[in-house]
Amino acid sequence: MVVLWAGLVVAAGAVTQGTVGFGMALVAAPLLALLDSAYVPVPLIVLAGAHAVLALVREWHDADWRGVAWALVGRLPGAVLGVTVVALLPYREFASFVAAAVLVCVALSLVRLNLRPTRPALLVAGAVSGVSGTAAGIGGPPVALLYQNEHGATVRATLGAYFALGTLLSLGVLAAGGQVDGAHLLQGAVLIPFMIAGFLLSNPLRRTLDRGWTRPAVLGLAAASALALLVQAQFA
Repeated sequence: MVVLWAGLVVAAGAVTQGTVGFGMALVAAPLLALLDSAYVPVPLIVLAGAHAVLALVREWHDADWRGVAWALVGRLPGAVLGVTVVALLPYREFASFVAAAVLVCVALSLVRLNLRPTRPALLVAGAVSGVSGTAAGIGGPPVALLYQNEHGATVRATLGAYFALGTLLSLGVLAAGGQVDGAHLLQGAVLIPFMIAGFLLSNPLRRTLDRGWTRPAVLGLAAASALALLVQAQFA
């Protein structure tokens, strides 16, 4: 029964990420942790990486590969810094800071800030994503916010490429710290059919989103991610 419930949670997360381009961790991580803490982070990272590959294959021709490259250049030092943050800073304070920063970006985007995927912005977003994704589990919004004005297919494909390569980096960092073993990989593999089902269910939903709803969806999900992280930090 635990596997079944975990599968349904993963399917819901896969629908969200398959539609908007990110959000699996927002939907799945808290519930999976309640069902069995062993599902987080390694099995969830495996599932998110597999989902990212599917998203990239589905809309690969729409990916902004230049943007992916620059964001990854920033992510590498960001991930290393994230490990340091985990070791040196209290989780509550850091997670609250990340959540507040995302909410400020969302608010400014609604008012007057015109975020674009320029080279400097991608480097900064990649670094912030690396830090926050490693230390606080919220790596999607910093990069997604830069693409809020792009077509939905571009958002999904670009984030798919970024997450697919970023997953390898995250697993490498965790493996170097001795936090990855065969049992974790097996737990993730068992839930892959549920993830694929959720991904397929996102097909009709993404067509609806692409009719002018991409920017509201990105901003809304980024804000929801930040609020969820803020609440989580208060109970950490």
